Amino acid sequence: MSVKQSLDIFNRIVRDLLADEAIKPVADHLPVSALDDRLDLSLGMDGVDAEHLEKSLRDLVLATPRTATPAFFNQLFGGRQEQAILGDLLAVVLNNSMATYKAAGPQIAVEKTIISEVCKLMGWGEASGGTLGPGGSMTNLMGMLMGRDAFDAKVRHSGMNGRMTVYTSTESHYSTPKNAAFSGIGRDNVRHIATDDRGRMNMAALRQAIVDDKAKGLNPVLINCTAGTTVLGAYDDLTAAAAVAREFDIWLHVDGAYGGSALFSERHRHLVAGADLVDSFTLNAHKMLGTPLSCSLIMVRDKANLNTTFSNDASYLYQTDHDAFNPGKTSLQCGRRNDALKFWVLWKSIGTKGLAAFVDQQFHLADLARDYVRNHPDYTDYSVDETVAVCFNYKGIPAQTLCTALYEHSQLLVGYGSFRDTTFVRLVTINGSNGDAELRAFFAKLEAFVAEHPSLLAAAA
Repeated sequence: MSVKQSLDIFNRIVRDLLADEAIKPVADHLPVSALDDRLDLSLGMDGVDAEHLEKSLRDLVLATPRTATPAFFNQLFGGRQEQAILGDLLAVVLNNSMATYKAAGPQIAVEKTIISEVCKLMGWGEASGGTLGPGGSMTNLMGMLMGRDAFDAKVRHSGMNGRMTVYTSTESHYSTPKNAAFSGIGRDNVRHIATDDRGRMNMAALRQAIVDDKAKGLNPVLINCTAGTTVLGAYDDLTAAAAVAREFDIWLHVDGAYGGSALFSERHRHLVAGADLVDSFTLNAHKMLGTPLSCSLIMVRDKANLNTTFSNDASYLYQTDHDAFNPGKTSLQCGRRNDALKFWVLWKSIGTKGLAAFVDQQFHLADLARDYVRNHPDYTDYSVDETVAVCFNYKGIPAQTLCTALYEHSQLLVGYGSFRDTTFVRLVTINGSNGDAELRAFFAKLEAFVAEHPSLLAAAA
């Protein structure tokens, strides 16, 4: 099969998908038990012809959850930006590895341009830098590894000497304890710091935990703040955290995978005030900035730390050009796909102002949703302001029951979360291509569904 034939199949399947999405924004629910009956996923010794392949692919694509429609509010990504899709398709066709200039050429400059512009938004100087990773969990790991090595540069060669501790809020992403295990620090040495009623890390409790650990002879190496917690969407106070980090000489990392894109918005940048004071910052363009999965950046105030932690020479690989254009030396990976081009095409197309408008639209939709919930007697609101997460319950129906029923009946994809002892529906307005009408349609569909299924109200009783 030629490239042209493959692209023809691709175009036909995408046309069918878009047509079907217009009729059914949520794919028909496909239970795990029905996979083998509904789809041909088999692999054999002999291949299949183009017609068979196209049918199998079409069936698979049309059965896949639809994350780009106005009915997807389930996770911290969504929507479909055509400019970014163009960049991603070209990256697949080019198939460069972003480890060396020899293999990627000007694509390295594309990545470096993005990093340079984000560093400016951070308020950092010429010493700053960054790289891309396979997702927020891994770029958070890179931040932790740099914090570990900033405390003890010998760790990279001789291994751990002395017990290290890291600090994060009880509402932070689950990658922190995983990364503590990967880095050799250990899950048991993660201190989960209490939050206030808005889900923000309690800075007095943070400071006291550090004081207590140092009194025990332990070695605090990392404070992990969050810009957009996964449930409430809360923003930790970076300025206050930076003061604690400076007092005890501890690396300060920010997990801004979800909400860090507020950097792009003049209206909402105050949520990440103090970003210029931190040591490293994770930012996912595949969340609030509408870039296809995945596109995760790790930014660092002093790029020398990337070299200190990740550089390792390899004569068979790094054979030409300056190290600044061989980013494999500052990466967790060697072979690495080009995740920068799709973001660059989007940014190039709509400009920084366009990205800011995209972020602002998501906050606007969240404000609209909160206003609706707070002014409707059948809803109970659990949200905090200035986030893109809207947390509520409807008519007392258990959130898990309601969300599961909406999913299994192919109505809406929306998740639930918990804060302290309360579980609620968590609506995220990440899909900035939605408008007011699409958001109102979400609530109308939810209410109509409950009215048509009185058993849900029985579950509430």
